[in-house]
Amino acid sequence: MIVQISDPHFGTERAEVVTALHDTIVALAPELVILSGDVTQRARRAQFEAARRFIDAYARPTLVIPGNHDVPLFNVVARAFSPFGEFARVFGHDLEPTFASDGILAIGVNTVRAKRHKNGEVSDAQIERVSRRLRDATDAQLRIVVTHQPVHVIREKDVENLLINREAAIAAWAAAGADLVLGGHIHLPYVRPLNNEARKLASELWSVQAGTALSTRIREGISNSFHALHHDPQQDRSVCVVEQWDYDESAKRFVAGARTSVPLARYTSP
Repeated sequence: MIVQISDPHFGTERAEVVTALHDTIVALAPELVILSGDVTQRARRAQFEAARRFIDAYARPTLVIPGNHDVPLFNVVARAFSPFGEFARVFGHDLEPTFASDGILAIGVNTVRAKRHKNGEVSDAQIERVSRRLRDATDAQLRIVVTHQPVHVIREKDVENLLINREAAIAAWAAAGADLVLGGHIHLPYVRPLNNEARKLASELWSVQAGTALSTRIREGISNSFHALHHDPQQDRSVCVVEQWDYDESAKRFVAGARTSVPLARYTSP
């Protein structure tokens, strides 16, 4: 099992939700936790350290990529000369980490561009790097690419948040055998197929967008949430089930909710 959390925005975290998420992750005991950006609210040292304590407390392997909020907004000197300095101090200098096991290949992509502040971008070089790694995946591995900004949106108002150069990335990563692109940024959880008549991808590929895991920055009444991804190559390699867990305000705990079965295509371009 994999747990995807996103946009905790430490500095705006809800204490009771932090406790509930910790307890749930410990109970689920996932093989991997993926944190798809916006770890902090304002890229401050204390906020990164709070995030580090949270991760250390549940004690599971965790792949973390930066989000646009993890670059200083008001400290223009740090923004210009060391935009990822505090992130790197806490999580290491590899801003595009990879996790590989018998059943999982997860590839992080740093889509944050300090000069853009909000909008994210994936370069042709990043697309090719990810594609090469995907082509080396085994048939048993669930193949995941992690970005912060979304490659697909379902609301007109979120179009401006779409990842720049996403269409090239979608086409290349599908051809290289990716199964899922995980993202955050817009605090809206959903699962959608990326293959359609307009794209005609070489293989099926799905967008999995997470809500905000911990923050008070809840939008449109959507609860804090995270995803649990279930894929057992020993039982059935052909499907991954994405399960949304929502915070129950009255019970003060996370509860399992909607489940989406994602069919997995096993294709790798020559």
